[in-house]
Amino acid sequence: MKWGGICSVAVLSLTVLSLDAEGLEQLTLSFQSVASSDQLPATLIKPDGEGPFPAVVIVHDCSGLGSRSSGAPMRWAQELVQQGYVVLIPDSFAPRGFPNGVCTVPAHQSIAVSGNVRARDAYGALATLRQYPYVDGKRIGIMGGSHGGMTTLAAMVSVKESNPLAEAKRNGFAAGISLYPNCGLSYGEWKTVRQSKDFGPVVSYSGVYKPIGPVLILAGEKDDWTPAEDCRQMTEASRKEGHPVEIIVYPGAYHSFDSTMPVRFDPNRAVIGSPTGKGATTGGNPAAWADSRKQVVSFFAKHLKGGQQ
Repeated sequence: MKWGGICSVAVLSLTVLSLDAEGLEQLTLSFQSVASSDQLPATLIKPDGEGPFPAVVIVHDCSGLGSRSSGAPMRWAQELVQQGYVVLIPDSFAPRGFPNGVCTVPAHQSIAVSGNVRARDAYGALATLRQYPYVDGKRIGIMGGSHGGMTTLAAMVSVKESNPLAEAKRNGFAAGISLYPNCGLSYGEWKTVRQSKDFGPVVSYSGVYKPIGPVLILAGEKDDWTPAEDCRQMTEASRKEGHPVEIIVYPGAYHSFDSTMPVRFDPNRAVIGSPTGKGATTGGNPAAWADSRKQVVSFFAKHLKGGQQ
């Protein structure tokens, strides 16, 4: 199988990884984040064949891609590659000093890997994918859960011309899927106010989230880390203005419903929506996981494959 030569991307190594006994290939590379000198490592997985294939950038959650990773990025990668997508998974944390993730790190201490910073990483990943001859550069989406869901929303929101990503977003991602994201933040014209300056639940919403393309939000009804209600409010405001934002809320599901881990409460997790700034519940939900797989396949098929699954 041929791998296209990329003169502006530093290829670190090439290995073969069998994900489902079909001989899928994995490429390890690095690329530069947009409007930054930061070099990020990434894993690219390609389905068998010459392409050109649609592609998806998967942005990891707060656990990162190291030894403490939730494993969700690779689980989703397996699903998508089997559906005929090239997948690129960049590491935003390890190169910036957070190899063990930021799940228990207060937001003000992890500003170097905020959603807006990671959106620049996502566009560096997008530019990298477009250099490969087996990738259809017009059919590239983005998805992520939790911190990656926040990054997805930041990557998909329209920005002013003064924003470092304004040029990239004029020819940006074709679609985005955000799993259990924090919608209680500012995304473009969408604004929220919390109970206190730094912590607590959202008490008011204003403005409209205006995406550059279709966005699907998948949330858990019982999520006490990034409440689904904030995303419901954001989606409702966007849809009233005619923007292509959809939401599905899974009954009985907590944060990280796509996890293989049992439901548990961790008092050390950094939670901006908590009055104390700590404590959240996470865990898998088989029904939500099963349906979210169907929703992801269907949504990306519609927007990246022209409706063909």
